[in-house]
Amino acid sequence: MNYFLLGVLAPIFLNLLHMVVGIYVVIQRGSLTSLGFTGISFLTKTIGMLFLTYLGVSLLELNFRIFVPLLAFFWFFTHVIEAFVIQHYIQQNVPKHLQDLQITGDDIAKALGHMDDDGNYIT
Repeated sequence: MNYFLLGVLAPIFLNLLHMVVGIYVVIQRGSLTSLGFTGISFLTKTIGMLFLTYLGVSLLELNFRIFVPLLAFFWFFTHVIEAFVIQHYIQQNVPKHLQDLQITGDDIAKALGHMDDDGNYIT
């Protein structure tokens, strides 16, 4: 039961908290502030992981060969999910005038003469 609580639920809960706060920061404060929060969250997550490892291995005397990989896997997996979710909200939060500046592959193909005005590639 302790393996499940500390090795699975704790890292999921830790990253869920960071994701909720990260979404709030992106929506309310903007992408630049979100970048700063991402740096701070790296430190807080590291401290959280070290604390969970200490709690599980030293205090509860869980088998580190089972507990540490379990903890690391679920932390990493939820961390990747959090990154994609935050990236989604960052992309939604980009102002229209900056979105218009973005160059796509189709724009480059048109500029090089490899695409006609209807969007068909010329071979």
